[in-house]
Amino acid sequence: MDASKIDMYVMTNQKYLPAEKIVFIKEKLKNVDEERFALISSVEFKDPTTILLISLFLGTFGVDRFMLGETGMGVLKLLTCGLCGILTIIDWFSVQKKAKENNFNKLMAIL
Repeated sequence: MDASKIDMYVMTNQKYLPAEKIVFIKEKLKNVDEERFALISSVEFKDPTTILLISLFLGTFGVDRFMLGETGMGVLKLLTCGLCGILTIIDWFSVQKKAKENNFNKLMAIL
């Protein structure tokens, strides 16, 4: 794979992926053929900033967890009003990292 394509892909999508795993992603992308790279380029990531905003405004109802695919925790937050607000506050600080990890796992499933 062409190094400039890899750099462009990483530059475009670095806000969606964990910073500590960018080097690993670059190494994996070097071994990818053009056909698979086209598939990887079409993957839509969840924006961590959007997830944080949703967590701030609708986190008590578990909407942020539903968007991340964590249905069980979403239902728990919905039924308990975010465990009386405690889990909601914890999520304000951790939801961006969870969104980036979710995006990374989605990318690794394709690679």
